[in-house]
Amino acid sequence: MTPETKRLIRWDKKYVWHPFTQMKEWGDEKAGQPAVVIEKGERNRLVDTEGRRYLDGVSSLWCNVHGHRHARIDRAVKKQLGLIAHSTFLGLSNVPAVELARKLIGLAPKNLSKVFYSDSGSAAVEVAVKMAFQYWQLKGRRRKKTFLNLRNAYHGDTLGSASLGGIDLFHEIFKPLLFKTYQVKAPYYYRDEFRGSESRYAQVCAARVEQVLKKHHSRICAIVAEPLMQGAAGMLKQPRGYLAQVSRLAKKYGVLLIVDEVATGFGRTGKMFACEHEEVRPDFLCLAKGITGGYLPLSATLTTEQVYSAFLGKYEEFKAFFHGHTYSANPLACAAALANLEIFEKEKTLQKLRPKIKLLGEALKKINGLEHVGDVRQVGFMVGIELVRDRATKEPYPMQEKRGYRVTLLARKYGVMIRPLGNVIVLMPPLSITPAELRKLCRVIGDCIQQVTDK
Repeated sequence: MTPETKRLIRWDKKYVWHPFTQMKEWGDEKAGQPAVVIEKGERNRLVDTEGRRYLDGVSSLWCNVHGHRHARIDRAVKKQLGLIAHSTFLGLSNVPAVELARKLIGLAPKNLSKVFYSDSGSAAVEVAVKMAFQYWQLKGRRRKKTFLNLRNAYHGDTLGSASLGGIDLFHEIFKPLLFKTYQVKAPYYYRDEFRGSESRYAQVCAARVEQVLKKHHSRICAIVAEPLMQGAAGMLKQPRGYLAQVSRLAKKYGVLLIVDEVATGFGRTGKMFACEHEEVRPDFLCLAKGITGGYLPLSATLTTEQVYSAFLGKYEEFKAFFHGHTYSANPLACAAALANLEIFEKEKTLQKLRPKIKLLGEALKKINGLEHVGDVRQVGFMVGIELVRDRATKEPYPMQEKRGYRVTLLARKYGVMIRPLGNVIVLMPPLSITPAELRKLCRVIGDCIQQVTDK
């Protein structure tokens, strides 16, 4: 290890607190977690301070889209930097933010017409939650004060978005701080008691939603859901037709629909937005992560003219939406986002993605046949591989064995960087990954799973 790397790791341990990381183990060679300090990126790979190169198997936490250091995004950010890096969006506007809003509305479901900018996925959901709440208050429906969310949901870590979460590991400790919601069992076919066709399972899961709506719709502002795949829950795939049925139920019972596409947006499912697969038109569409191609923090909450109009009034009526961020609509981030969308168009990203999604599915078949792989779930370029101690009984590995974590550590030795969700191995590579890199990703993960679970 070079002196420079040693110095950076020493400073890191002394001054830094990492998210979602047990700091007692961080950088502890004896615990099997040598610290890695990333210095640069090259297309679909990360390069650390020791010169080691890793295939970026989770798109730097699900946000990189076209690879690192894409020339078009680099140029866009540099050009904007030559003009202005930031100015407030409170009562002012800026060129790239206006242009980006127009582009987003052109791509989104046709009922959406307004864009509100924030700086993270949590904030995008928080905005939708507050807008939905205030909308009903302005409409005189004062009893509508809570939300319906899915079990195993993850919508971010701010208190509003965490209130909609359903993962005890992340949210249980904060429950005294959170507002109460109506929670519905989410689709999880692999561990559900139901056995039958996918279409019937979609109906059964939607019926759970309707059961709550039928009884409590007068109190519910909105349904909040991740479409097609619940990400942080362990890549839980929803049955075809479920999202469309939930959308119809929202309209039937007079509640708004908030779709959280922070993880699923910008091509991850094979379409620009997951909503498109079932022609769903939500009242709110929450976007972040891939919006800038993985370059800069930015998020957007898209909503309808109907919602927007409820906030219009005279100054002294105080109907305005009193919410905002210092870096809302940051020009550098918006410039990167515009370049990101241009790449989708110029390089025909979604068209080129189709054969790679098929290739990924084929490569996963071999992994699915491994003795300790219980289930493989794929939607486009989103994959969850669930490890189990006993395939026949679906008995999970005890968390203290850290099987998923050990697979990811071993993968680093073979030049692949991934991050698990407990016993679930997550694959979500950049859309720009090549077929050869995709084959390597799956081959390495399969080999590492075998090595870790055979012991």
